[in-house]
Formats: sequence, C-alpha cells, structure tokens
Amino acid sequence: MSRYRGPKLRITRRLGNLPALTQKQSKKKDRPGQHGKSNEGGGKKTTEYGVRLEEKQKLKFNYGLTESQLYRYVKEARRRKGVTGLILLQLLEMRLDTLCFTLGFAPTIGGARQLVNHGHITINGEVVSIPSFQCRLNDIIGIKNKTSSRNLVEDNLKLTKFIDTPAHLNFDRSKLEAKVTNYCDRNDILLDLDELLVIEYYSRR
Repeated sequence: MSRYRGPKLRITRRLGNLPALTQKQSKKKDRPGQHGKSNEGGGKKTTEYGVRLEEKQKLKFNYGLTESQLYRYVKEARRRKGVTGLILLQLLEMRLDTLCFTLGFAPTIGGARQLVNHGHITINGEVVSIPSFQCRLNDIIGIKNKTSSRNLVEDNLKLTKFIDTPAHLNFDRSKLEAKVTNYCDRNDILLDLDELLVIEYYSRR
C-alpha cells in the first residue's frame, strides 16, 4: 500500500489532531462521509476492533508510514526488551524525518521528509538523504553547509508552533545543530495516542 497523499483535513476530522500531518484546522466539526453527523450523535457504536484500528491509523498517518513500514516497526519493538508500546514510539521518534520535524526544521513530517530527500540534512557531518534513517545516541543532526539549505531551515524555524525542544535533544540554534542525547520520554510526544491499543491491533498477526 502506497503512502497517503489525499486530503489531510479529512483525516484529522476522523482521527483528531495529528500535529505531524498538518497544522491546519478544519472548519467542519463532523466526521467525513455520508454518516458523519450520525456517528457524532452516538447512534452508531464503535466496535473494539474499530477503536484499535483508529489508534493504529493515527500512528500511521501522523508519521507518514505505509502499512508494511508500521508493521515492521511493531515487530522490531516486540523483539526488544522493555515496554513494547513505548519502544515502538521511540523507534518512530528516532527516524531522521521525525527528528527534523521535532526540531522545527519543517512544519510537518512530510515537509521534513522532503528536506531529507533533497539532501539538506547531515548526520555527523555527512549528508543523509534517507528519511527513515534510524538515528542513534550521540548523533549530530545538522544542515548542509549551503546558503539555500540554511535559509530554508531558518525560515521554517520562524514559523514553527512548537517552541520547546524535547529533553532528549540538545539543540544549538546558532549552529543549527542538534545532538541526540537520549531516547524520547512518553510525555515529549505530541500525538494523543494509546499505543497499547496499536500493539493489541497487531497481536493476531
């Protein structure tokens, strides 16, 4: 299944606020589709499967993943020792495109992915053009030493709505460099999500 490229506000109306997908707010309050208003009224009860599916969809759309990519991250989280739900979120937060979004280099993860694809981002001084690149502790995320790259990121930083940099990142704004000092804490994640339901959704696979 390919990555979703359709209307973003339609997704946020159905799933709620997804900060990494879009910063825009829809004027419409009802869920999309023919039966959107009736769903809000409580006439149709959501099944347990439906609740878990929506939590999974939140994760998928917020981080801009395909179904197969998300399932691979779930399998990797299961293999590691610790709380599977938290490990899953930490794996997603350590993606290069996610870190660029968190630092404010781009207004959305989609924008951050484009930034990485076009070769504007460096890891430890070397250009990395793979958005799914898994960063490690003590990696230095920087901007390519090119005027156009720095101007693009500086313009995006002025527009960012998230002022506070998470504790697991040490960001030097003057150099436009950030060091990954730790794995993210659950409280640092902007997405309103019950990750346990996502793990339960994949438990039968």
